[in-house]
Amino acid sequence: MASNRPAPEAPYMPSQRSESDVFGYGSYHHDEGPQEVWNPTEESVRPVRGKHRVAKQRSNGFARSSTVLGVGVIAAVGGAGMASANTGKPPVSISMPDVVPSFISGGDEEPEGSTTPLSDLAKSATATAAPTVTAAGYDEDSTSGAGESLRNRIMAQAESQQNQVDNKEQLAVQTAAADQVAKAEAAAAKEAAEEAADAKKAAEKKAAEEAEAKRLAELAKQYTLPTSSYTITSTFGQAGSLWSSGYHTGLDFAAPTGTLIKAVHSGTITEAGWAGSYGYRTILTLDDGTELWFCHQSSISVSVGQKVATGDVIGRVGATGNVTGAHLHLEVHPGGAETGIDPMAWLQSKGLTP
Repeated sequence: MASNRPAPEAPYMPSQRSESDVFGYGSYHHDEGPQEVWNPTEESVRPVRGKHRVAKQRSNGFARSSTVLGVGVIAAVGGAGMASANTGKPPVSISMPDVVPSFISGGDEEPEGSTTPLSDLAKSATATAAPTVTAAGYDEDSTSGAGESLRNRIMAQAESQQNQVDNKEQLAVQTAAADQVAKAEAAAAKEAAEEAADAKKAAEKKAAEEAEAKRLAELAKQYTLPTSSYTITSTFGQAGSLWSSGYHTGLDFAAPTGTLIKAVHSGTITEAGWAGSYGYRTILTLDDGTELWFCHQSSISVSVGQKVATGDVIGRVGATGNVTGAHLHLEVHPGGAETGIDPMAWLQSKGLTP
């Protein structure tokens, strides 16, 4: 650091002031040297980077360090107010500008050659002064701002977390509602599909019934009941001791003796004559090989090999053979089988209702 040029030495003159009037530590120091006049120069006021070191100089009983202290106090007060001190806290250092001209504290005039006005230097010193500090070493404004910033961050984080929870709950509610809607729609679709299937089945059944009725109507034109003015007295499979097989093997049409017996369908007479317990019997074989047995006749009107058509008379009701009264015993043997089937069901399949 540059030093001031030494001023001409003045004769030593002891001060007549009392010790109490002297600035210092409460007493006058007789070992202090002669007074020096600090004559600042352009070189001495040039800013120097780093810590500012001030040479020990004394003038009018004041240490030059007091000048620096005064500048520091001015800077601290001008920047953010007087620093508070608490003896219970560790001391806090106050930052200062790199170079503060000493003539700010006591000089009245700007040094020659200086391009910076005193007012600008004072403003610079004030602007670069240390911020307000407490005894604990914290910048009150900075601490308050940091606390508010931390609080705002905490509140923002809490709000964000709450929003996430709310969004999650809302999403869960929406998902549950969507599931319920989907289930309801699925149930409705299933019910509609079942109803459609039932309607389709019903329609198909109805169509089939109509087709069968039409077919039977056509068949009914080709088939006829074997007699008229009759009463059904015994059905197929009926059990009893009256039949040698233990059950009834045909369908009985009770009618007065001599009632006409007609060919149920067109076919060929394959048998006509006495048949033991069946009495007089005529067998009509249809084109599909089904044999129709007409039994207990009182008389036969056809012969073997004769072709007959639907409704042709083939004989008359009687009471021959093993009987208890006049009636026509009808049996149906598909394909000429020895064991017959229910004549009632067969006649119904041909569109006839006995």
